[in-house]
Amino acid sequence: MQLFDILREQPYYQPREDTYMKLIVLLGKSGQPHRAHQLFDTIKEEGCESTELYTALIAAYCQNNLVDEAILTLDEMKNLPQCQPDVSTYSTLIKAYVDALKFELVELLYEEMAERSITPNTSTQNIVLSGYGKAGRFDQMEKMLSSMLESTTCKPDVGTMNTIISVFANKGQIDMMEKWYEKFRNFGIQPEAHTFNILIVAYGNERLYDKMSSVMQYMRKVRCPWTTSTYNTVIEAFAAIGDAENMESAYDQMCVEGLKADTKTFCCLINGYGNAGIFHKVISSVNLAGKLQIRENTSFYNAVISACAKEEALMEMESIFKRMKEKKCQPDDTTYSVMIEAYRKEGMNDKIHYLEQEKQMMTSDDKRLSEPEEAFLG
Repeated sequence: MQLFDILREQPYYQPREDTYMKLIVLLGKSGQPHRAHQLFDTIKEEGCESTELYTALIAAYCQNNLVDEAILTLDEMKNLPQCQPDVSTYSTLIKAYVDALKFELVELLYEEMAERSITPNTSTQNIVLSGYGKAGRFDQMEKMLSSMLESTTCKPDVGTMNTIISVFANKGQIDMMEKWYEKFRNFGIQPEAHTFNILIVAYGNERLYDKMSSVMQYMRKVRCPWTTSTYNTVIEAFAAIGDAENMESAYDQMCVEGLKADTKTFCCLINGYGNAGIFHKVISSVNLAGKLQIRENTSFYNAVISACAKEEALMEMESIFKRMKEKKCQPDDTTYSVMIEAYRKEGMNDKIHYLEQEKQMMTSDDKRLSEPEEAFLG
């Protein structure tokens, strides 16, 4: 943002709506919705106002559970002829209510959309379908899907397919997952790489390796290429159950095919070895990641810390935690909860107290950064 401030001071600077939108989205994802609002106010002063910018601000609020502020912003839009809410605006708010399982409020938004002659699109319906599935409201899910099949404006697509089969895959209901997969195929919807990845993970979690292999063979048949993401999905499935042998075979095949491993690959490998209790391979995976110059992020360090905790290797865990902070990777709730639980098992109350204090300080700093600052963009 400091760079942006400098840019605004240059004589050649011209306000660009797409730049503002990206910055608002970035601030929202970074947990700084109030700064996003301040940036939005600056935009308005420079004469930029649009439905898209207002929707970006609403998204920033929703991402940080500030739904009341998002609704106030929606009300403001309604009074601006040039910035009327559209289907994307309402979809953003609907997702916030779906995530909170507040379906009665979702219905109110649908009613408001109808009053304003705004028709939900397929993406909107997919959001709600996912919510119904996660909440176990299968009757409502099927009812909505039936209405989509009869609709001329929001027919189900491969995203709908992925949404529905994910619901049952995540619940371990393989029969229902397969049933709905076949239903969508009969609707004429063709699966994509992400669809196959969902199936692979589901079968892997249930140790249905023959079916998992069949999906991968079918991908070859329909010329759907195996990518790093595909292999990560396979490796992750074996890692979750600590099947180190099959996990290694998948990784080796990935390397033979010339595909490059990424951070997710090594997170999965480290988790897998940790789950299998093969700690020396956790260490060798960390070293290999360093040689391959794999980007080390918070998820990477969390995987290593978790493996150390499972092995009760507390000295190594502390060393990794120190390295994590030296590398400017911010610890998160997972980092602290894993370490605190490891110390609790050993009765190390002094170290638990220290970590809880550190976590509280970090939370306070994050909160301070998300609050409005008078000097920001001034």
